[in-house]
Amino acid sequence: MAQPLYQQIAGDITRQIESGVLKPGDRLPSTRQLCEQYEVSETVIRFVMIQLKARGLVYGQPGRGVYVSTKD
Repeated sequence: MAQPLYQQIAGDITRQIESGVLKPGDRLPSTRQLCEQYEVSETVIRFVMIQLKARGLVYGQPGRGVYVSTKD
């Protein structure tokens, strides 16, 4: 059975972080940009962000964006 879209996108962004394409402190594209890039709704991107934040890979700054977390 195929993974839900939000898990596929979260996996893609996770791979970008782990491979160094996205570095600690980098700002992720906006929700709108991610919607366009992956051709999904805002709801899907919200689920992606919940997953990434729960894993400690990213953190949000209200009104500023979502950033890649620094490794401890």
